[in-house]
Amino acid sequence: MGAFPAAKVMALVAGMAAGADSIADMDRLRHGAMDSLFGAVRAPSPLGTFLRAFTHGHVKQLHAVARRLLPQLAAHTPLLPGAATVAYLDIDDTVRRTHGYAKQGAGYGYSKVKGLNVLLAVLSTPLAAPVIPATRLRKGASGSVRGAASFVAEALRTAHACGASGLLLLREDSAFYAGEVIAACRALGARFSVSARMNASIRKAIAGIAEDAWTAIRYPKALWDEEGRCWVSDAEIAEVREYTAFTSKPKKQQVTVRLLVRRVKRVNPEGQVQGQGELFSGYRYHCAFTDSPLSLVDAEKDHRRHAVVEQVIADLKSGPLAHLPSGDFQANAAWLALAAITHNLMRALGTLASTFHAKATTGTLRDQLIRVPTRITRGARRLTLRLPVNWPWREAWSQVFAVLHAPPHP
Repeated sequence: MGAFPAAKVMALVAGMAAGADSIADMDRLRHGAMDSLFGAVRAPSPLGTFLRAFTHGHVKQLHAVARRLLPQLAAHTPLLPGAATVAYLDIDDTVRRTHGYAKQGAGYGYSKVKGLNVLLAVLSTPLAAPVIPATRLRKGASGSVRGAASFVAEALRTAHACGASGLLLLREDSAFYAGEVIAACRALGARFSVSARMNASIRKAIAGIAEDAWTAIRYPKALWDEEGRCWVSDAEIAEVREYTAFTSKPKKQQVTVRLLVRRVKRVNPEGQVQGQGELFSGYRYHCAFTDSPLSLVDAEKDHRRHAVVEQVIADLKSGPLAHLPSGDFQANAAWLALAAITHNLMRALGTLASTFHAKATTGTLRDQLIRVPTRITRGARRLTLRLPVNWPWREAWSQVFAVLHAPPHP
């Protein structure tokens, strides 16, 4: 690993916070008067050598650092308000495109795009922007569910350490509809809401739902019909109160809970795949397998909010995860872990600045709180940072500066 690994890790995190998305971009830490304010900043070349020296064990140590850091951030900043009442853990993966032939582990996965597979856990509350409790880099040809059970267990333990002591709901798409994933969730006392794949058993369950059991749900652009006293919407929901999944597995691995069903009218019912029964000719069906204690409407609405994980993925791809910068697999795995650490630090920074910045994207935080157009003056052996006159975010930045430089609590 070489000398001074802590300084190199901090330099990488600082570079990512400043907008670096490659090893060469780390040079932005040394331009202008940066060396007057910060010490121990490393050049891109030794930082690249440092990353390439990572082994699988070193990456695991970095994951352990990330798992310890997030609960500390939650304890010292209002990072996850309301976590003691309700919290959500969303799991998803994405394929990060790679180019050339020198990337270790690159392959073609479910997206038919050559790249590496990034598995991501996102923790949020109704009042808080999402943070990242766990990450894992996998080969590009890996299936979504590969290793997901142990990953879910790791993320849930971190969520508990962050203060998620109330209702903790695990939300996933159908790629993670697997008995071992749900078993790992239940073993750690969490609830789950997982999209279910359409199969013969689920079609049979849907066919058993009475027509008067369907309830129209309100979408943002739904219309209220005064005459009919109902919402005019193409979407309706119903539930099967007891549905048993994984019936092909031993009895102890089978799970019997609720099946939430949402149906949406098909735009072109004539353009169907032939062979479907009449029940499925006019609607598309989406199912969620859940043990949520909430009502039908609230449980279905909560499940659709799983899309928050896509926002985090987009946020990372517009920042440090724009590239996986090395040809070495473990170097890229370390880069991913550092990107998650940077994301969580910036989220904590936003909560200290203002209510607006608490939920702003990391790109906004970078532009308004980190890339600060200050002028440095010297006098009496002291450095003074002078902010621009009438700078819009002066108050938020000053608030962060005051909190971070206040005397520590006894």
